[in-house]
Amino acid sequence: MTNTISNFTLYLVVALGGAFGASFRFYISQLILNWLGKGFPFATLAVNISGSLIMGALYGLIEQGVIEVSVYRTLIGIGFLGAFTTFSTFSLDTLLLIQQGDIFKATINILLNVCLCIFAAALGMYIVSIFNK
Repeated sequence: MTNTISNFTLYLVVALGGAFGASFRFYISQLILNWLGKGFPFATLAVNISGSLIMGALYGLIEQGVIEVSVYRTLIGIGFLGAFTTFSTFSLDTLLLIQQGDIFKATINILLNVCLCIFAAALGMYIVSIFNK
C-alpha cells in the first residue's frame, strides 16, 4: 500500500480509528436520542451529516496536499468514518419506517440523508479551500 508504513501498521491504524468512530457514534446517538427521542431517526441523520462533512474536509485537505493521504485517509476516512457513519443503520431505519406504514417519514429520511450529506461533504471541501489559500 505504501512504502513508508507497513501493511500491519495500516491495519492497526484502521482498527484504532474504527474503535474511536464506533464509540463516538454511540455517544452522539445516545445524546440525540435523549434530546429528541425515537420518533424520527435524527441520531442516524446527524451522524451521517457530520461524517459527510468530515469526509469532505478530509478529502479537501488530501487533495490540496495539506495532509498525507496514506495515514490520514486510513485513520480517519476508512477507520474512524467507516465506523462512525451509518449507512446500514440509515437503510434499516428507512425500511422500518416503510414497514410501519410511515412512507412520508421514510421519504423525508431518504431525502434528508442523501441531500444533506452530499451538501455536508461539499461544505467540508469548501471550508478547507477557504482556509487553505
